[in-house]
Amino acid sequence: MCYSARIRQEWKTFCARMGVKIALAEYVELFWERNEGRKRPLPKTMEAMFSDPRSEEERQAWDAIVAYKATRTRDIEQELFDLRRRVADAERKLAGRPTKSAEDSRRIALSKIEQRLRWLSDLRRDAPTEPQDARIYPGWYVPVMVMEDGQRVLKPMRYQCRPAGKPAFYDTKYPGTYNARRDSLEGFWKGQFGVHHGVMVASAFYENVQRDGKSVVLEFQPQGLGDMLVACLWSAWTSPTGDPAEPPLLSFAVITDDPPPEIAAAGHDRCVIPLKEEHLDAWLDPKGDVAAMQAILDDRERPYYEHREAA
Repeated sequence: MCYSARIRQEWKTFCARMGVKIALAEYVELFWERNEGRKRPLPKTMEAMFSDPRSEEERQAWDAIVAYKATRTRDIEQELFDLRRRVADAERKLAGRPTKSAEDSRRIALSKIEQRLRWLSDLRRDAPTEPQDARIYPGWYVPVMVMEDGQRVLKPMRYQCRPAGKPAFYDTKYPGTYNARRDSLEGFWKGQFGVHHGVMVASAFYENVQRDGKSVVLEFQPQGLGDMLVACLWSAWTSPTGDPAEPPLLSFAVITDDPPPEIAAAGHDRCVIPLKEEHLDAWLDPKGDVAAMQAILDDRERPYYEHREAA
């Protein structure tokens, strides 16, 4: 499984070099949906795409980001006020008649204060300068490259694929659908494989492994490759029942395969598939030719993956 990845930090230069159009209207819509209170987690690197707006649509996207930051900041500051009052109440009780309940209340509140101060610090940074700014997780929204009318296009999609025609509860029934195993491409994923292909641009991926009886997170980074063009499947989902409470959804899954020896030796049994750039357009426009697509997956980039324990 690829439970997390580190995506590209800078997008505009990459898109210009690769001839990729940014689907601006879809980013604007996503940012305003988040500002309206819908759950739309996304990495700071995605916000940074619009921090220096050059068009009206880029300005609309940045305005939505700024509005969200202001609303979220107010909410966190109110939470901090309430938590500090909770600490003061607990300390008054401890000064009089110490109890375990008061000590637990103080400890928990202090931990939450520390967490919310980190959140505020992150909100106040426009530029992505920290390692976590490019990390993505299942359920997060991520820039994904697709082909649309013969043009490479960068669209925001949720990292957990909900196949078209399936009910919304598939998200909970199949929580692992952020990964598409290669051996199930022509089975479970037959509605997407050979039909809707995409690429996530990433520089590393993360996996949980067992070490000395405990679970640790390892970061795997390809040596000498830089950005990986990670093979993905995607789906454009609409509610089968037409329920207005279930909005349309673009979502994707990363294709994984058996690991190279160095990843297997580190304790994990899956690996992403980095495509060769020469196959990019053919992959993005599969034309239903699953045999040709399997050949592209075979003829992948084969870097050596160094690993380390993630911070």
